[in-house]
Amino acid sequence: QFKVVYSGGGLVQLGGSLRLSCAASGFRLDYWIIGWFRQAPGKEREGVSCIDSSGGSTNYADSVKGRFAISRDNAKNTIYLQMNSLKAEDTGVYWCAPVPKCNLAIPRDVWGQGTQVTVSS
Repeated sequence: QFKVVYSGGGLVQLGGSLRLSCAASGFRLDYWIIGWFRQAPGKEREGVSCIDSSGGSTNYADSVKGRFAISRDNAKNTIYLQMNSLKAEDTGVYWCAPVPKCNLAIPRDVWGQGTQVTVSS
């Protein structure tokens, strides 16, 4: 059964950290380039980061460079997004999704309901 489970989202104070996970079951993630995407209230969805199938190449939006780190554990069939020094503008719903290229372009579909990240002051 195709399933993606998110974890790690929640409420955090300014400057805090969270680690998001996107865990798949019923199919293998290691064939795909995977991206993380987010959408804040009233704003369009944007690309945050992506990672190639081996984990050897990554890409980040300028707004998160130096603060976020994407990684993957193919043995666990899971993609991670470590988020540090969180800002209010990082608030939003975060999703992972397969993408044809690691260029942060928004895919037509994302997986599941995503996970909410709220950064409070």
